[in-house]
Amino acid sequence: MSFVGLHIHSDYSLLDGASQLPALVDRAVELGMPAIALTDHGVMYGAIELIKVCLKKGIKPIIGNEMYVINGDIEVKKRYRKYHQVVLAKDTQGYKNLVKLTTISNLKGMQGKGIFARPCINKELLEQYHEGLIVTSACLGGEVPQAILKGDFDQARQVAKWYQEVFGDDYYLEIQDHGSVEDRVVNVAIVKIASELGIKIIATNDSHFISCYDVEAHDALLCIQTAKLVTEEKRMRYSG
Repeated sequence: MSFVGLHIHSDYSLLDGASQLPALVDRAVELGMPAIALTDHGVMYGAIELIKVCLKKGIKPIIGNEMYVINGDIEVKKRYRKYHQVVLAKDTQGYKNLVKLTTISNLKGMQGKGIFARPCINKELLEQYHEGLIVTSACLGGEVPQAILKGDFDQARQVAKWYQEVFGDDYYLEIQDHGSVEDRVVNVAIVKIASELGIKIIATNDSHFISCYDVEAHDALLCIQTAKLVTEEKRMRYSG
């Protein structure tokens, strides 16, 4: 059975992803992947390059965006909780709707200031432009995983049910394992919710670099983003 990466960040996820697309696609081909998705944070900067590189390598490109979803009016500046949401285009209409959502989020939905500013959408917009889109529950930053980590299983189930009602069979629950305790807690609950609601599960990796040899470079990148030193213990860093 082949594996397809559906949750992948490139260096177009500025100061967060360390993977350059030509090398990323080469690695996907080397691993025998028939397709590869690009889900950079809040943007679609890499879509055209991904298509061009994939066409040369004979692999199918999947255009996506790991968007930020808030529960509120995107044009009202407040301290909303921002949830990660992977959105993939499955056809031409889906691509058009993904472009529309990305444009709205960047022109009207910017929340936060400085390095903490994020382009946001809400569930009303997702429902309005849902045609042709595939969505997943995303990483630990997604609304379903966040509810699970807070111990609110009912809320997690309710959120998953909303997405299922809007997207039907095009909504998937993600399980990931980067070696963290949080991943394992979330995965157990995700499997239970999937079983109760009849939602399909996909296995993903929240990919931000290509190989273990890129760990130090990626760590330095995160330090630049957060204005920290690599020698500081209390800072953002990836495990697993």
